[in-house]
Parts: sequence; C-alpha cells; structure tokens
Amino acid sequence: MAPDERQALVDALMQARRAVRTGMMRKDEAGLIRARAQVQNAKVALGERGPVWWDDGAPDLNRHMVRNTGYAEWYANGEDRT
Repeated sequence: MAPDERQALVDALMQARRAVRTGMMRKDEAGLIRARAQVQNAKVALGERGPVWWDDGAPDLNRHMVRNTGYAEWYANGEDRT
C-alpha cells in the first residue's frame, strides 16, 4: 500500500472515531451505527481486521523452537526480524 493511500485510510479512521465519540455524546444511535461501520471499513482496508489468522490452515508454530520450523534458516542468517 502506498504511503499516501495508507495515510488517507488512517485519516478516515480517525474521522470515523471522532464521529463515534460525537454520536455517543449526542446519544445519536443512528449516527453511532454509521460511525462504527465507518471505523470497521477503515480497519479492514488498513488490514487490521479481516479473516482470522488462526483459521487460515497454516500450521500453528506457537511453542516451537525456531530451529524446528520453516523459519530456521531465516533466523540463523540474522535477517531483519521486524
């Protein structure tokens, strides 16, 4: 995702969150529903929400030593881990 596209989505998310706050303060149920939908849409577009990772069919490598996984070579090479 291009940085300017990501920033536009973050801006939309922040605007939607402000709308949620306003809806709550005004006790505007319809506005609150719209604002929460906008938050959801922005988060999905940013990749923060969507299909769950634990149900994607990939093996669960939790509690495995890295040397016993498919990441062993990557880890041994000291590649960027961020």
